[in-house]
Formats: sequence, C-alpha cells, structure tokens
Amino acid sequence: MQKSSKILYHLVFFATLSVVVFNLFAIIFPSFLLTTFYPYTTNLQPFESSVWLVPIISSNSILLAIGFMYYRKKLPLQIYKGIEFILNFEISKKTALLTGITILVIYVGFSLPELAIDEATQYDDYGILKNALEIWPSTDSDDMYINEGNTRYVRMLLFDASIVIFQNIKILPFVASILLVVVTFFLTYQITQKRFAGIISMMILLQSHTFLHFDTIAVYENFWVLFYVVSLYMINRKWQYSSISYLLAIFSKAFIAVFFLSSLYYICRATISTRKKLFTLVSYAASLIIILLIFSFGESIHFISQFPNFSSGGESNLSNIINISSSEFLLAFNALGYALRYDLIIVLSLLPLTLGLFFKFRKENSKKIDSILVLILTALVAGPVMIMLTDFYFILPYRFLPLIVFVAVGIGVLLSKRN
Repeated sequence: MQKSSKILYHLVFFATLSVVVFNLFAIIFPSFLLTTFYPYTTNLQPFESSVWLVPIISSNSILLAIGFMYYRKKLPLQIYKGIEFILNFEISKKTALLTGITILVIYVGFSLPELAIDEATQYDDYGILKNALEIWPSTDSDDMYINEGNTRYVRMLLFDASIVIFQNIKILPFVASILLVVVTFFLTYQITQKRFAGIISMMILLQSHTFLHFDTIAVYENFWVLFYVVSLYMINRKWQYSSISYLLAIFSKAFIAVFFLSSLYYICRATISTRKKLFTLVSYAASLIIILLIFSFGESIHFISQFPNFSSGGESNLSNIINISSSEFLLAFNALGYALRYDLIIVLSLLPLTLGLFFKFRKENSKKIDSILVLILTALVAGPVMIMLTDFYFILPYRFLPLIVFVAVGIGVLLSKRN
C-alpha cells in the first residue's frame, strides 16, 4: 500500500469512526446535546439514557468481540470455518437471477396494495405537491414551497408522466424503489465481484422499515436516491453517463448536492484509468456549472436572493433562509435515533461495519472500501450540514435512505471475501 493511500484511508476511517461514535452517543444520551447546545433552559438530565442503550451496547460488544477474535484467529474452529464459509460463498448467475427475481416478486406483491391508498390521507405535504402539479412547470406562486418543488424538474416530470400514463402518481415512485433495490445489488456486485454479496445488500435494504414505509409515497419519493446510486455505479461501468445521472439526482432533489465531494472521491478511487478519471471529473465540473446556471435563472430556494423578505417590505434578502448555526449542526445529530428508531439493523451495525471495513481494507487493500466509508460519513452529516446552513430544511426519516443503501452495500462488502 502506498504511503499516501494509507494516510488518506486512515483519515477517512477516523473521520467516519468519529461521526459514527458521536451519532451513537447522541442516540444513547439524546438529552446531552439538548442541555448543552439548546439555547433555552430545560429540566432534562444530560446523561439520562434512551431505550437504545442496552441494544447498542450489547449488540456492538458481541459483534466487535466476534470480529476481533475472528481477525486474531481465536475463535473455536467450527465457528471460524462457518464464518469463512459465508465469506467465501458464491452463487451462479442463474441462481442469483432466480433469487433476485423471487425477492422482487415477494416485495412487489406485498407492496402493491399501497398503490391504491389516497396519499392525501397519508401526508399533509401531498397538498403542496398537488398544488405544485396544477401549475407546473410554472414557478409563479405565492407559496415558496410550491415554487421550490417545481424547480425539481426531473421529479415533477416523472410525477406528471405517472399521472398521465398510469393515472396514479404512486406508480413511478414505486418503480424507482424497485429499481433502487436492483441497482443496490449491481453496485455491491461491482465492488465485491460476488453475486451473493449483492443478494445480501438487497435483503438488508428490503428489511428496512424506512425504505418500506416510503417506497410507494410520491411526496417523499426515491428518484433522487436512485439516480445518485446509478451515478456511482456508472463511474466504473460507463463513466460518460455518471454525471448525467448525477444531474438527474440534483433536479429530483437538491439535497443530494451534499454528496458532490463524495462523488469526486469515489471517482478518484475508482478502478478505471487515469484518463477516464480526468474525463469523469471534467464532466462533473461541467455538471456543476449547468446546475448553477439553471438555478441562477430559475426561482429556486437554492438561490435565495430571489425570495422576498416579507419582514422588510418585500425586498430580497439572503437571510430569509440562510442561517448558519453551529449549535443547530450539533443538535441535528439527535435526529438519527428518532428517524431510524425502527431500523435496528442499520443503527446497530454502524460501528461494527465501520471497524470491519477498516480491517478489511488493511487486509485486501481495495480502493472501493474507503469510498463506502466516505459515503456513509456523508450520509450521516448531510442532514446536520443542511440544518446548520438553512432553516428551510428539516431532517425527515426518508432523507436517511442514502445511509440505508450505503450500509446495505457495506454489509454486503463486509460479508464477502476476495478470492
């Protein structure tokens, strides 16, 4: 391993580990951040533990002990052989295809009834989306949320197509969720060259309560996550299409802009030629220019100067939405435990996965492993970063879907061994 590569990976690992540990601390002691950084007086006890204390401590202790003993080859022989069997296990293309189709058929079968539910009865935000669709593609509305929604051009176009073609706004969001499961398989397989690892990642994603809850919800669709994961997959497959897919993700939901630097890191660590890396980086730079130009000429909250300051006679003012606050950044880490309170596997695997990927990299020296850690790190800090910068965004559970996907991919990678 080159010295520079080793230093870079250690920096990535310690940054990810620090954020993961801080998140787990905030989950176990949610009152600590509130009593320390909340601007108002509370009667909370800073070290009053949550219901997460026992599950996190017990599961992490067991998994880390098993992992350490396996790494040091101190496990009983039968247990060690069992783990080795799982890590080396592989399935044929035919078996992978049949297994994948079976999983998807079961998933689709159980989810289909949700398409008949009136979304207006599920989420109040659907009213904003409905009003936005009535005037789309116009952004001439007194409601800034409607104007902002109509600047998500790809998202709104797909909604419009779903209504026109299928007479149901939920159809294409559901198709996007199905495709996200498929692309998660292919991204994991691309990294590990193990089809069984891809099946594992599919299962981890499909067991997620958050994914299953929002998979057919139009107002909180998965278009943006799908296009972003496709952009990562295309870096090593067809680099020419990667930046295009990233553009589609941005114009589905601008929240994915936080992952721009992570994409650049993924490109630099990709297993493609230096020439292709340069071309891909240039294409992303061009995409950034396109994004800035489109948003600068459109009425979007991402260029706040176009929004009136209603408290000052209607003049434009950047302070309407931009409000940088370091305390809000730290307080936002409390959101993970609440948002993913039903996703036990995702939360409980964060620390063992981070440490496991670190030791796996030391052993196999795969450039793609540290890229996964960067994606997990970005997914954990994306919400707090947005909360720190603006009062416009709130950390809702569906915004952790990238984290769920990358944890699923990471678990698939961890449970595979390069032959």
